[in-house]
Amino acid sequence: MIRPATIGDAAGCRDVYAPYVRETTVTFEDEVPTVDEFAARISRALDRYDWLVAELDGRIAGYAYAGPVKERAAYAWSCEVSVYVDPDARGNGLGRALYRELFTRLEGLGFRRMLAIITLPNEPSVGMHRALGFREAGRLERIGFKHGRWLDVTWMQADLGPDPAAPPTARPGHRSPGHQGPPGHRPPPG
Repeated sequence: MIRPATIGDAAGCRDVYAPYVRETTVTFEDEVPTVDEFAARISRALDRYDWLVAELDGRIAGYAYAGPVKERAAYAWSCEVSVYVDPDARGNGLGRALYRELFTRLEGLGFRRMLAIITLPNEPSVGMHRALGFREAGRLERIGFKHGRWLDVTWMQADLGPDPAAPPTARPGHRSPGHQGPPGHRPPPG
């Protein structure tokens, strides 16, 4: 079941993320964030973007979220997206399902462009992003150092629907009082 995240999901999301921090170069973080830090990340994402979790057998098996590309005003219609799936739950389409739901919600919030930053080599992630409509937009060489080696990243970009001649005056993701979100959105329980 895919649903909107709540602050109460912080520990489960952190548990999914921890092996990626400790054992891989998928993320450039080198220390597992605390549950409180994860709660703050979820809260920030839900202020303007979105954060979804997938539950299997009563536990969080994956999550996907969006955040800012940069803080400058002209980037307001773009967002960075990420997805993480518990290593024991990979290979069953959960990452794609989380992303598809996230993309629908982001488009409903008014975002036009998505960016995914992927550490190389990582052909499974690059392949999944390509299959979901992303294209390679750039590569940064030897930009990070983790687990004793220099690492490249690729920036992959995808569009969320056609561009209007000019964006609306309201910034995407800014929710007015009483806003219920994009179609199918269920506000998290209070």
